Amino acid sequence: MLICRTKEENLESLELGKTSDRKKDHIDLAFASRINSPELDTRFFYEPLLSAHPKQGSIIPRIFLGKTFRFPLWVSSMTGGTKEAGIINRNLARAANEFGFGMGLGSCRIILDDDTHLKDFQLRKEIGNDQAFYANLGIAQIENLLQNGKANKIKELVDKLEADGLIIHINPLQEWLQPEGDIIREIPIVTVKRVMDHFKGKIIVKEVGQGMGPASLKALLELPLAGIELAANGGTNFALLELLRANPEKQEVYKAIPHLGHSAEEMLDWTNSLVEQASFPCKDLILSGGVNDFLDGYYLMEKSRMNAVYGQASALLKRARGGYEELQQYIMEQIRGYELAQAYLTLREK
Repeated sequence: MLICRTKEENLESLELGKTSDRKKDHIDLAFASRINSPELDTRFFYEPLLSAHPKQGSIIPRIFLGKTFRFPLWVSSMTGGTKEAGIINRNLARAANEFGFGMGLGSCRIILDDDTHLKDFQLRKEIGNDQAFYANLGIAQIENLLQNGKANKIKELVDKLEADGLIIHINPLQEWLQPEGDIIREIPIVTVKRVMDHFKGKIIVKEVGQGMGPASLKALLELPLAGIELAANGGTNFALLELLRANPEKQEVYKAIPHLGHSAEEMLDWTNSLVEQASFPCKDLILSGGVNDFLDGYYLMEKSRMNAVYGQASALLKRARGGYEELQQYIMEQIRGYELAQAYLTLREK
């Protein structure tokens, strides 16, 4: 006997089937879906009664480095003269334009005197005029340019990239452990002050994965820099990266060196303490080093007493090496996650 069902009855049967399947999934997954107390994230109070689900676009834009950031993310410098640099940089710049955040290039040393790879760094068209975009040189290269009367090359580099300014990365441990590393002969803070006499554009100073102690942070805050980037220990450790490239004997002698440094939270505590005690000319801070996702970024942002955005490198690099869609989807989810954090999480301590 043929039983005929109406459209409504068919839909009802389909929905019942879906509900039944979902409930079965819940039962099957229940025993695997447990978080033990020691695993809880104790940085936040979770307040589920005080907000509806956040609407898309609920993040309030902020002015940072003189530009409007629609999402408080910074692409922390990561790629220099590699074969993949062009693809990676263009994907990142395209995402910065689409979602409204800033970007620092990896070391631009390779294009100081040779324009062979210039196109891999010329990203103003992709990133647009409204997003912050910075060139990058190491303290050893800056020192060398100043000593040889070539300070004009710094401005030339920034100009040909149409960048908003220059990042100077301070990396004595990396240079010491790198087989081809440069010798830093002058105290870095002295070099930074000297370059500011020659280059009148915006300057950001950062470390490269070890972070900085309170005396170094204070010395930078006292300068009229555009910004400081923490580049704390916890993310890519460039001292360790270079040590792994060294010979076995050097690896054995210096194996403890990459374990030196400071976490982003520790550095932020020092910075907060400093700015609460005095007023400094440097106002903008990039919170980076071990920032794995939107929860880490939100936590540091909420804790900061300075105007801040948070920086990521390896998580973005991982998704920027191929097609754009993977990177685009990742950032979209990070933005929605940040909006979720804003709606339901408050810091236990500020």
